[in-house]
Amino acid sequence: MRNTELEKLHGLVGEWTTTMSNAWFLDPPGQEVRGTTTIERLGESLLVVRTTLGETAHHTEMSLVIGRSDPNDAYFVLYQDERGVCRLYAMTFGDGHWTMSRTDPDFHQRFIGDVEADRIVGRWEASEDQGQTWRKDFDLTFERKPEAGAAAQAG
Repeated sequence: MRNTELEKLHGLVGEWTTTMSNAWFLDPPGQEVRGTTTIERLGESLLVVRTTLGETAHHTEMSLVIGRSDPNDAYFVLYQDERGVCRLYAMTFGDGHWTMSRTDPDFHQRFIGDVEADRIVGRWEASEDQGQTWRKDFDLTFERKPEAGAAAQAG
């Protein structure tokens, strides 16, 4: 039996074309890095998100596992990437908005996204002063691949 609260994330499942843009750390400024994201179920109560961006100079691989603590009535995300970084995020999802945030001692970080049926437009932000001021790290846009959209609609 599928977790009913995780079922609210069903629209995320599928194949996405992913674009990172407006990143302060990319040179030259204005450069876009393209890639793919796959979101799939892991059992009845988890989603796995795998993203690969770029090919050589800006190659990034990251994974998220999205789950939910039913007793705490809250979503959680476990993040890892090719650098060996591992982070825990609190997550909200609903009414066309998707957020992930962490308030760790090294710095605070958040993702803010607007979710449509076949497109997610979001941005990652960071704060080095415990959330007093925020700077944008980069924009991240997901567009559902057409062949995946038909399968998701049928599921």
